[in-house]
Amino acid sequence: MSDPVLYHNPRCSKSRGALELLQQHGVAPTVVRYLDTPPDVATLRRLVDALGIAPRELLRRGETAYRELGLADPSLDDDALLAAMAEHPSLIERPILVRGPRAVIGRPPERVLELLDE
Repeated sequence: MSDPVLYHNPRCSKSRGALELLQQHGVAPTVVRYLDTPPDVATLRRLVDALGIAPRELLRRGETAYRELGLADPSLDDDALLAAMAEHPSLIERPILVRGPRAVIGRPPERVLELLDE
């Protein structure tokens, strides 16, 4: 099993909570501060595949960029949504824990524990 990777925003209480839970369980994930080093489209595509969701489900709909970019438009395809997230990483839901071929969004933070028993 590969080492866990946490896509993390230290300003987000849910993200901080997920990291703390992992550390309490003896897990020291590789932390990717995705606002500082945004994932590219290929990485985002791998993330949604590992999460088992559509790109639209990874979007933070409350973000200003979501409205400004018109991302609620149902005619936008997955490529357009992934490109928007790569360009504006604040649109990416957080935190995301990746372990091996699977991933979970840590909302609530306890969800990250689902990948520890595998």
